[in-house]
Amino acid sequence: MSYVPNTDADRGVMLKAIGVESIEDLFRDIPDSLRYPQLSLPTSVSEPEILRELREISEYNVDLDHAPCFLGAGAYRHFVPSVVGHMVGRSEFYTAYTPYQPEVSQGTLQTIFEYQSMICALTGMDAANASHYDGATSLAEAVITAVSAARGKRRKVIVSAGVHPEYRAVVRTYTQGMKLTVIGDETDATDASVLAGMVDTDTACVIVQNPTFLGYLEEPAALRALADAVHAAGALFVVSADPISLGLFAPPVDYGADIVCGEGQALGGGLNFGGPYLGYFACKKQYVRKMAGRIVGQTVDRRGERGFVLTLSTREQHIRREKATSNICSNEALMALAAAVYLTAMGKTGLREVAELCYHKAHYAANRLSALPSYELLSERPFFKEFPLRCPRPVDEINDYLLNEWGIIGGYDLQRDYPALPNTMLVCVTEMNTKDEIDVLVEALAAMEEEA
Repeated sequence: MSYVPNTDADRGVMLKAIGVESIEDLFRDIPDSLRYPQLSLPTSVSEPEILRELREISEYNVDLDHAPCFLGAGAYRHFVPSVVGHMVGRSEFYTAYTPYQPEVSQGTLQTIFEYQSMICALTGMDAANASHYDGATSLAEAVITAVSAARGKRRKVIVSAGVHPEYRAVVRTYTQGMKLTVIGDETDATDASVLAGMVDTDTACVIVQNPTFLGYLEEPAALRALADAVHAAGALFVVSADPISLGLFAPPVDYGADIVCGEGQALGGGLNFGGPYLGYFACKKQYVRKMAGRIVGQTVDRRGERGFVLTLSTREQHIRREKATSNICSNEALMALAAAVYLTAMGKTGLREVAELCYHKAHYAANRLSALPSYELLSERPFFKEFPLRCPRPVDEINDYLLNEWGIIGGYDLQRDYPALPNTMLVCVTEMNTKDEIDVLVEALAAMEEEA
């Protein structure tokens, strides 16, 4: 039987409070003919029949198991070892809450500790948390960490236009009401020397992305010079980095980063229709207590055996409203587990091989595409796995043709975020793109020009 906790007297008091006589009066604006419409439902079918119909409908969807994809722009198709799914699918992991009680959470705590250790090895930082919702929120938290490290006395944030446009938007949204001045991105400033010229004694941090949103690799010497200028002014240097690139290129610590963050989706997360993703965050030791998120430390119990505990940041720190360093009250430990399993399965050599495959395949694609008469690279700057390609017509038009005529998912239309780059496609190539797929893309674009 149904249980309704409200008595007639209770309902009478509530109706009187809102100024109506009866429950029917609440719905008087809805015509009688629409209150209980006659539903014309199809004849019932069996479970096998409805599954067959749903399967047929699903075949109309475009998925990356059947369509070559050259779309990146912050979310990437990388190989995910089968062991990742098996581990994150274990009930003790995917149903677990934040492990506040170490005596019953050693397994979860150890996986978080291992994840943190591997992120530190990748970035060269002293400490990492576990973790943030995605790359955008991890970057916004980096800003808050920098402001907090300056004890709120510095109110200026400089952001390179090479940072992901959505990350920049989230930084502005996150910090609204904090009386911060966020500059740089609206001026399309990406040159390290230009950014250095913006630094003053009111600067809390300078943020760059490497590789940039356009896929370009920043020159380490230029970044080191920028970091020196930032540090000379007493500010922090923040780097947002693709973790796959760190398997091949110098870690941000080598060119002076104080905080390293970014999107960890590429580390075994899959695309998953846009989530859940993973914001990784690491910093130098002196900023650990200003860092949001959960931090797991290794210790020994009273018997001298190894154990793991949440450390350095109390639970209450994250629920103190305006007095808290951050109001991130949850974590992404399941996705951090996926990243830890991925990194363990790939190993140092495997991660480097993935990065090398991305690099070489992307350059093969760039050489083939730029050889087409009507296409050219935007710049000769070195890049990792993405590059901007000037096209002879609007990118949306090209992408419609590629999908409808060739079943190919094209690149990202850069004009959406960079109005000065019309007809420019951001092409992404990962280890999952075969040589045949790249060659077919070139063939499709050549055919489109012949048909024009």
